Amino acid sequence: MKDFNIDDAVSEDGRWETVSSEYLFRRPWLTVRHDQVKLPDGRINPEFYVLEYPDWINVIAITEDGHFVMERQFRYGLGKTCYEIPAGVIEKGETALQAARRELLEETGFGGGEWKEFMLISGNPSTTSNLTHCFLATGVAKQSSQHLDSTEDLSVCLLTCDQVRQLLTADKIRQSLMAAPLWKYFAENRLL
Repeated sequence: MKDFNIDDAVSEDGRWETVSSEYLFRRPWLTVRHDQVKLPDGRINPEFYVLEYPDWINVIAITEDGHFVMERQFRYGLGKTCYEIPAGVIEKGETALQAARRELLEETGFGGGEWKEFMLISGNPSTTSNLTHCFLATGVAKQSSQHLDSTEDLSVCLLTCDQVRQLLTADKIRQSLMAAPLWKYFAENRLL
């Protein structure tokens, strides 16, 4: 058994070798790749699939008076309307922070404040290739109206800390990439 070492918590130990690779499907927001891989002990897995996405961002945005800037939108995959934090795709040529600021402003009209990268996570490191850069923006304020993409349909909600805590503890934040940074924020700030 390997000893615990925080500096080695995310590493390339046990890396698999790619024997062959082919793209089955390519679209702007989803690419499906079929790989044949060789495990460290020599076994071959002939059927491994990877979903390639661009990197994403999400933002815990808190207003000057302590309200969380949340969104409500219908999520077709689940068939449910859900509370979420603002999120989006990092466009080519953008840094993660630039994308986070842009998405927050476009989706909610809120901006400004103090920003920091809060955590870096993967939705499913087994089969997806991208990362989600999670940001914390405090002291944000309304700066403009929403500027939604033609396929976006969402409403902005300002929730209290207690309301967001209720959503978390009642298992009502369904998007795991959004629940994780919210749980971290509430834990680090002893708000549970």
